[in-house]
Amino acid sequence: MSTHSEIKRITTHILQEMKLRGEKISMLTAYDFSMARLVDGAGMDIILVGDSASNVMAGHETTLPITLDQMIYHASSVVRAVRRALVVVDLPFGSYQGNSSEALRSAIRIMKESGAHAVKMEGGSEIKESITRVLSAGVPVMGHLGLTPQSIYKFGTYAVRAREEAEAQKLMADAQLLEDIGCFGVVLEKIPATLGKQVAESVRIPVIGIGAGPHVDGQVLVLHDMLGINKEFSPKFLRRYADLYTSITDAVSHYVRDIKNREFPNEKEGY
Repeated sequence: MSTHSEIKRITTHILQEMKLRGEKISMLTAYDFSMARLVDGAGMDIILVGDSASNVMAGHETTLPITLDQMIYHASSVVRAVRRALVVVDLPFGSYQGNSSEALRSAIRIMKESGAHAVKMEGGSEIKESITRVLSAGVPVMGHLGLTPQSIYKFGTYAVRAREEAEAQKLMADAQLLEDIGCFGVVLEKIPATLGKQVAESVRIPVIGIGAGPHVDGQVLVLHDMLGINKEFSPKFLRRYADLYTSITDAVSHYVRDIKNREFPNEKEGY
């Protein structure tokens, strides 16, 4: 086990170097201390404290209900566990859109109260002012284009975005804009693979995909989806690396059975 001093922390600068030398970037969500420690220890480059916590941790249907305070709580838990990964935190819905001073307050609260390293904001030109304001305070910002779940009621669907030429052109322009104003990276969600490739090649900042094909600079998934804790959610872009739904259910029912059958605890498990 290496000591803390030997572990090289991932920074936005290191991510930039990874893109330049063609090394793919790994990114995964985490929302609590125990899981974040495992994810970080396994060698993750970026840990996203996603507003997907609204779905997987709190049971909401969308990402909209989660609050800034709740995001700070999750982010603080994650930061306490992490030794190497760059920790990025989603600014939740309503904490930055349409009001750049509100955006700045939200971002500063996340950075100060959680100790995270960067924030992520959904949207392009329409939130340019908010992003610029946050960046001006020295807070690193990651963009998010394509399917932006916080705008779900505007889209009305979680279908693939930017299939039409006009939307694809806007997405390309927005990616360029995000780079120009100083974002250190951008997530592209649920867009055609060819467009993902075009964006990754046209901007100098790292492009992380979720359902954006293999030609972007890195990939991100939601931890609970990837570990097979969720059974309900099966989008095309999801690969399940474990079936924890079954493992955990089996373990818990075994525990219940042992208690009912008076098999737990046994003589050796007492004082």
